[in-house]
Amino acid sequence: MNKGILYYNVGDQVELFLLIKSATKGKASNGKPFLTLILQDQSGEIEAKLWDVGEEDEINYAPQNIVKILGEVQNYRGKSQLKIRQIRKSGPNDHVNLDDFIETAPLSQDEMTSKLTQYIFEMKNPNIQRITRHLIKKHQKAFLVYPAATKNHHEFVSGLAYHVVSMLDLAKAISALYPSLDRDLLYAGVILHDMGKVLELSGPVSTVYTIEGNLLGHITIMVNEIGKAADELGISGEEVLVLQHLVLSHHGKAEWGSPKPPMIKEAEILHYIDNLDAKMNMLDRALDRVKPGEFTERIFALDNRSFYKPVFHK
Repeated sequence: MNKGILYYNVGDQVELFLLIKSATKGKASNGKPFLTLILQDQSGEIEAKLWDVGEEDEINYAPQNIVKILGEVQNYRGKSQLKIRQIRKSGPNDHVNLDDFIETAPLSQDEMTSKLTQYIFEMKNPNIQRITRHLIKKHQKAFLVYPAATKNHHEFVSGLAYHVVSMLDLAKAISALYPSLDRDLLYAGVILHDMGKVLELSGPVSTVYTIEGNLLGHITIMVNEIGKAADELGISGEEVLVLQHLVLSHHGKAEWGSPKPPMIKEAEILHYIDNLDAKMNMLDRALDRVKPGEFTERIFALDNRSFYKPVFHK
């Protein structure tokens, strides 16, 4: 396969098959409709505009279609954009597969499942362990393939599970340094904090928000799921309340989407671990796309900053 779209520089000519991740209709100043396409392959994604579109174009260039594109990479307001010269929908003779265009987590589903199983096995509190195991079992299929978000961090197939196992390893290291932390609580908080995303988001490819996702959000969804699990298992008591609080408060502040700020030590640590892993993922992916001595594109979720890749870095 050709090199990925992210490794083309401004001015480069592009002849590639790409997957349409999203297609948003707009109206140009001349009154004619256009599409804003987000195109992707395994390296990442790029935006492109398709001008003067008709109804047939909207069908051909809908999300999850693979297209052949001729064009060039341009710089638009500090970001790379693909200028389309020719576009067509792929056909059976092109021998292209959806899987070839989808970015996936660097660990296999089996590896992530065994890590999750191990961490649940290490829990000593039976109520916390049972609730966590019950919810993993209930949502396992989706949990292993869903992304952690539609954009910003871990927005790839199996991104959610990868985010969680990375956070579990962080939680284990931090617990070793601060033995007063309750490991059971912290591990359960890590595993459950974003699990509501399996109901908030539509699926692993061309991900959008569901009605439930838009109206409730993953935090509210998961607080309800913990309550339901506790009822089904006949568990009542403080553990249920505390687990719900960990999920409720993991974004840290009301303006970041948490109805309550962390009020339990493990909830505070969970917020930091979540933030650290998300930001490292954003930074690693942005810095992978530039050469030493260059700056990344601005990263919206990191206060719109550009980051420099030092020349002495490997």
